[in-house]
Parts: sequence; structure tokens; C-alpha cells
Amino acid sequence: MTNLLATRHAKQATPARRIVLMMALLLALPFTFAAQSARAASPAETFIDQNVQKGLSILADKSLPEQARRDKFRSFLLGLTDLKRIALFTLGPAKRTASEAEKAAFVNAFQDFAVSIYESRLSSYSGQTLKVTGSQSTSRGDTIVNTTLIDPHASSSDQNLPVAFRVSNSDGKMVVIDVNVLGVWLAIEERDQFSSFLGDHGNSVPALVAHLKELTARMRAGGPLPTPGQPQ
Repeated sequence: MTNLLATRHAKQATPARRIVLMMALLLALPFTFAAQSARAASPAETFIDQNVQKGLSILADKSLPEQARRDKFRSFLLGLTDLKRIALFTLGPAKRTASEAEKAAFVNAFQDFAVSIYESRLSSYSGQTLKVTGSQSTSRGDTIVNTTLIDPHASSSDQNLPVAFRVSNSDGKMVVIDVNVLGVWLAIEERDQFSSFLGDHGNSVPALVAHLKELTARMRAGGPLPTPGQPQ
């Protein structure tokens, strides 16, 4: 089964595994953008197109030592996405009771987790293209950029998958604040799953931080991801 098909079945997977599948697709695909139609692209569409290509160039630069390339990519990703905003959103109600030190530790762990997914999953994909199909503004002032993922390795019935990016423009700076696949917004899904984890662990933010660090360490070591029910 291809990675695309696995992601199509993400809704049927266990909650923890579903998050990994979705993040793997949305953060790790080496997108090459298909040619757009003659219509003028919106600023948000151009932003998505150009920056994904920029990220791929960094990851593909084998002239840099591995750690230098990783550091450069981390800086790029932190500029492309508002990971701090996303992290605090996913923390849910716990952010109201967590100390400033706990929130800072969680943001750092979340950022490392997101970056490590991009790094560890990149080599799993090849040949996919992402075509920007349009965009629309939201009542909050954000822009939803609609794209279609085209996978030449999938069966004809599974080749095209809609993926949407929510782009925020704050003080003239565009950032990605959420992504949608299979009708599910990732940040909302993560918030629900993190809330469930916290409910099972005494609302301990340090426990959630430790869990994310464990996931990150396993990915960077090339080992299997932990499955639900495994000891923390």
C-alpha cells in the first residue's frame, strides 16, 4: 500500500497513528508544483508555491553537513509556519494552567517534532506534484489555499487528493497556521489528541513534552514510531 493510500485510511487508524500519518503527508512530501493555469495567482498561492520549493532546495543541498542542513531547514520552517502559535493552540485548555516554563518547553518540543517529521519522511516520497487550484478568504482574514496532490504511483482512483493550507497574513508577513487533508484540519486534530493524552496523564504538560521528545528521538534515530499503548 502506498503512503498516499495509507493516509487515505488515516481516519480509520488509531488516534495517535492518525496524527503521524497526517503530519507525515502534510509536512514531509517533497512537493513539486505543477504548472498553474493562466489565471493570476493570489499572494497566498504564490507564497505556498515558492516556499515549498525553497524548503526542498535546502533539504536537497548535499554540500552542507547534515547538522548544518538541519539547522538551516529548521530556521526556514520556523519562518514559513507559525509553529509557536500552532503549538499553543494544540495545547488546548492546558495552556491556561501551564507555567510559562512548561509552555516554553512544550513549544520547543513541538517544533522539534514537526521538523523531525519533515526530515525523516522526505525520502519516502518521489514524483508527487502539488497543483494550486485556487484560494478563498475566511471571516478571520486568513486565506485558504486549495491544492491537489497528484501521485503518479497511486491507482487511477486514488491519484488526486485535495490538500488545503491556511495562510495568515499578520503585519505583512505570511505564515502557514494549519493544513487540511481528508477534511480534517491538523491543528484541531492534534489539539484533541493532546487533550486526550493530558487527560490520561494528570494534565501533566511535562509528560506530554517527554512524549513528543520520545517520538522525535525515535524518528531521528531511524527507529519505528511508538504505537498507542506502549509505555511512555
